[in-house]
Amino acid sequence: MIVIRRQIDRTRAYTAIFLPGEPPRVFPTSDYEHARILQIYKQDRPHPGIENDFTDFPFSSPTAPHSSKPPA
Repeated sequence: MIVIRRQIDRTRAYTAIFLPGEPPRVFPTSDYEHARILQIYKQDRPHPGIENDFTDFPFSSPTAPHSSKPPA
């Protein structure tokens, strides 16, 4: 699983990319560059067989069939 975080100190902003078993990659980026990295790497919705930010949450996916039966 890839983890992408924004880090900001007093003078610069950085993007940090963490992969299991790899040293962290931290490099200076602008807000635009960081947003573009997130757009490329982060999942936008749940996908079958892929663990992403949506896996641990019980939200219904936009592609999941909706049931008309109310919960018990």
